[in-house]
Amino acid sequence: MAVTAAPAAVAGCPLCDSEGGELVWRGERARIILVEHERFPGFCRIVWNAHVAELSDLVETDRDWLMRLVTQVERTVREVMTPDKVNLAAFGNMVPHLHWHIIPRYRWDTHFPEAIWAPAQRDADAARIAALAQRLPALRRALAALPDGLSA
Repeated sequence: MAVTAAPAAVAGCPLCDSEGGELVWRGERARIILVEHERFPGFCRIVWNAHVAELSDLVETDRDWLMRLVTQVERTVREVMTPDKVNLAAFGNMVPHLHWHIIPRYRWDTHFPEAIWAPAQRDADAARIAALAQRLPALRRALAALPDGLSA
């Protein structure tokens, strides 16, 4: 199996210098972290462990594996968090280290239907956010149980 050649870490990269959030799963090639609990419970990032900037920097087998992981994390978020929609994004403009955002979205959330980085559309619904936060232990368990060698 071909493996992507990349430096293990780059000094000053926040995703090389730290986990980047609450670590819930680590495989040989990538890790899953939870972020933004207070505003968007269930918001996950998949971070490629080695420092690469673009999806196209990966060899085909690694790209395919990563996309299977993105799909499995999205599926898990949908099952546990039951969002109205899931947003997937891979920007890297601010942190040029390959990572995917998997964001459960709800029609009532502060930014819906806009991106979470856009101006808020409404005030936060603390009760609904708290109810979603109650699902985070189940999401942590489900993500932690993902296999490293995701099959094709």
